[in-house]
Amino acid sequence: MRKSWLKKLYVSISSILIFVLHLPFVFAKMRPAIELKPVLPKIEKSLPGDSVSLITIKSKSGHSISSIYDSLRLNLMGLSQQAFEYAMKGFNYLLQSGKVTNDKIISILDFSQPSSKKRLFVIDLNSYTVLFNTYVAHGVNSGTASAEQFSNKPESNKSSLGFYETLNTYNGHNGYSLRLEGLESGINDNADSRAIVMHGAAYVDESLIRSQGYIGRSWGCPAVPEKLHKPIIDKIKNGTCLFIYSPDKNYLAHSRILHPAGD
Repeated sequence: MRKSWLKKLYVSISSILIFVLHLPFVFAKMRPAIELKPVLPKIEKSLPGDSVSLITIKSKSGHSISSIYDSLRLNLMGLSQQAFEYAMKGFNYLLQSGKVTNDKIISILDFSQPSSKKRLFVIDLNSYTVLFNTYVAHGVNSGTASAEQFSNKPESNKSSLGFYETLNTYNGHNGYSLRLEGLESGINDNADSRAIVMHGAAYVDESLIRSQGYIGRSWGCPAVPEKLHKPIIDKIKNGTCLFIYSPDKNYLAHSRILHPAGD
């Protein structure tokens, strides 16, 4: 009788111990899972073909120019690091000197790339976002597939390098267009008299790349795809910085924005 009682007591104690030992596992299953968010920024494309590439970074505090370039993965998108660094150097100079007022948006046209590449980059520096990455034309006399010759002269039909301030919009011969003011004396300051503006053009199209290897060319204007020209212009108009880059030795040696007095 005593052995039977001891056996029942042993079974009861064992059951309690097993229950207690399994309690943490029961609550662990009930606890909601913790979502691990990726460190790298998310990439989204909102349009096919000439799509807008959207890349966002949460915080911009403490980021160097080099780290911004790396974080936005601009190398994978085709923007040369030299173009980005020159763009940011000139942008900061223009802000400090009061020659541009919008400190959030910068547009970079990387003419070190051929026109078959998406070489226009519109970047929001407030949220570290690439708002647009698409095709852009160069002047017909600057070159065929690539822009290699540049001029500030009227009727040259060539592109002009350097820094510009975006002005107001208007509807003209090429439809909805954006006026540009060249900020570099002797390099692009004839932009207004040459009617160098941003506008949409049917010849800025991927179908031409497939058929001939490059997009069409302008008379010197940075023309963009028709289906994107309105949202691009509306985003960058009224006081933002636009930089047209090429590793052109003459420009790099004579730009007083890249090499201000005392620099």
